[in-house]
Amino acid sequence: MIKFLKDWTLPVAIALGTIIYLTFYFLPALDTTGNRLSPIIDAVFPLFVFLTLLTTFIKIDYHQLKPHKWQFGVLTSQLLLIALNVMIIKLVEDNTEQKLLWEGVLTCVIAPAATAAPVVTGKLGGNINTMTMHVLMSSILGALVIPLVFPLIEKGTGMTFFEAFAIILQKVAMVLLLPLFLGYFIHRYLHRMRKWVTEQRDLAFYLWCISLTITSGITVKNIVHAEAGIMLIVSMAFACLIVSFIQFGIGRVVGKHLGEPLNAGQAMFQKNTALSIWVAYMYLHPVASIGAGCYVLWQNIINSIELWQHRHRKE
Repeated sequence: MIKFLKDWTLPVAIALGTIIYLTFYFLPALDTTGNRLSPIIDAVFPLFVFLTLLTTFIKIDYHQLKPHKWQFGVLTSQLLLIALNVMIIKLVEDNTEQKLLWEGVLTCVIAPAATAAPVVTGKLGGNINTMTMHVLMSSILGALVIPLVFPLIEKGTGMTFFEAFAIILQKVAMVLLLPLFLGYFIHRYLHRMRKWVTEQRDLAFYLWCISLTITSGITVKNIVHAEAGIMLIVSMAFACLIVSFIQFGIGRVVGKHLGEPLNAGQAMFQKNTALSIWVAYMYLHPVASIGAGCYVLWQNIINSIELWQHRHRKE
């Protein structure tokens, strides 16, 4: 049983978050408890994301935080996918359901790399130093591209480019830059603490799994309360599954040509879905956020299979 939990930690976290939310949803007797827990969960979630990144950033070599060719290849590929997605949305904009479907896909394509991408990449034997640098570059690109692209699709958000840029950058900075700077301080000056964290090999991964449990519950909540037909939800979920494979494949191909197939595949594939859901609510239609919600489930299921294959090869 313990071996099973270790081998399939990510799917277990997804299932646990789903079961917990559905239990509270279908049992009215738990409504009061759920209302009391909701603000606590909202406060705890960013804390676990922060701790996940902090324990990862303490271990990195800060001298290696510099751009590499594969990172520019991945970012260029992402921009091309975004342009293609926007063209499709403009072609089908007269069909409301088709437009919502492709807006949901866009939330998965336009999102910057996941802040937790270095954690999973490290577990797969990748380079957490270069992946951390890519997350920084991708987040800056996302803050520039999102305010430029989304107003072309939906009007009337009420925000200027600079206002949106500042808000997105602020959201990214709180969960990315702050633990990065604190991680550098601990790495540089608090050697005992750095040694202890380094010895806890899977600490960041299990902290991330707690965050994933919470994320899964929130994702299921958004799907259950979505004002959309079941066919649209199923179509969006399937489309986002296909997109996850496409992005993973493109990243691998780009990385193979530029010397980093593992890192490039994860960089293109793992997305900051929390930011995607927020921008979908702000710029697009709330239904479009279902795409990003489904994507977080798909990417972690695929990551689980990758981790199993990695362990199998090592054994």
